[in-house]
Amino acid sequence: MSTKEHILSRYRKNINVGEQYDMPNLDALQGVTYTDPVAQFISMSNTVGAKIAELEKDADINGLIKRLYPEAKVFASNMAEITIATLNPDTVGTAQELNGTDVGIVRGELGVAENGCVWIPQTMKERSVCFISEYLVIVLSRRAIVSNMHQAYARINMTDYGYGTFISGPSKTADIAQALVMGAQAARGVTVILTD
Repeated sequence: MSTKEHILSRYRKNINVGEQYDMPNLDALQGVTYTDPVAQFISMSNTVGAKIAELEKDADINGLIKRLYPEAKVFASNMAEITIATLNPDTVGTAQELNGTDVGIVRGELGVAENGCVWIPQTMKERSVCFISEYLVIVLSRRAIVSNMHQAYARINMTDYGYGTFISGPSKTADIAQALVMGAQAARGVTVILTD
């Protein structure tokens, strides 16, 4: 008998094949909650390498973005209020046309305080704007920040595109020599603009 067969035979001998087990009660998993989810979201976003900017009431979001990225020339967004956009991910012919985007600007639907991530459903034709841009700006309402992933998943509704992603800070990897590298696979920097 091979070693593999020997190991499997020992498992089979000790397993009661007819025995059934109840699934665990997942209702007990509520996740951590915060008294101030917005403050926790800001803290965690900074921890994962994102920057936070707060849009003052009645302030011009386009002016804020230009101040945050004064060297940027190519902005991409399909948001109606973003008038500085030179590319629109809804009207480009292919995703490759977004290559060279300095700043992509998207709307986040939901922020999660426990890990600083933002749910971004695909509300644009070319979702590559989230990943091909050198820098990503996510516009997020303070009222859309929840404490934990349990609450987030309970509120997520998929769009007609059927795609969405959580983004938490800039792209990062430590695969090579365990040295942290930012912007390896996607945006080199992420700024979350908190509104209202």
